[in-house]
Amino acid sequence: MFSTLIVIIISMVLVNNYPLAQFLGICPFLGVSKDLDSAEGMGLAVVFVMVIATIATWPIQQILNHFGIGYLQTVVFILVIAFLVQLIEMFMKKSMPALYKSLGVYLPLITTNCAVLGVCITNIDNGYNYIESIFNSFGAGLGFLFGMILMAGVRTKLVDQEEIPESWRGVPIVLVTAAIMSLSFMGFSGMFS
Repeated sequence: MFSTLIVIIISMVLVNNYPLAQFLGICPFLGVSKDLDSAEGMGLAVVFVMVIATIATWPIQQILNHFGIGYLQTVVFILVIAFLVQLIEMFMKKSMPALYKSLGVYLPLITTNCAVLGVCITNIDNGYNYIESIFNSFGAGLGFLFGMILMAGVRTKLVDQEEIPESWRGVPIVLVTAAIMSLSFMGFSGMFS
């Protein structure tokens, strides 16, 4: 059982990395990865929200299935995630104002971050039990955090590069960088089944 949980975490960080292999959560991935501190804060917030959302949504899915209304999964999950993010936002505003201010508009975007919804639905679709779902969400969050930190590190180096042609500066070079990083993560595919 323990080895299965470790494999789930490693596969979510490297093989099934949400922003770099599955292309989920791209908006905050590209928007908040300008500096390392914001990327770390957003990544940690996403890890927390993914785990808490899974803790809340997995039992709700079981209730929906029991009453034969499992087709309401997406709507119910979005409402639960929105509620959780609002609670986290209020907590951060009160206890961590500097991080709250640095994340700005991207904190409420966790509500619409498809990676959070994606991990909750993937847990159900893959038939994970409650513990496996929590570990899968934790691994997905760590993968998101890992991708954010890598992208922030690369972007801090790109800012000072004078060799980048004018037409490639800004968004174009960031998208090319993300594509190259994504290709490197594709090298891990097939590592776990």
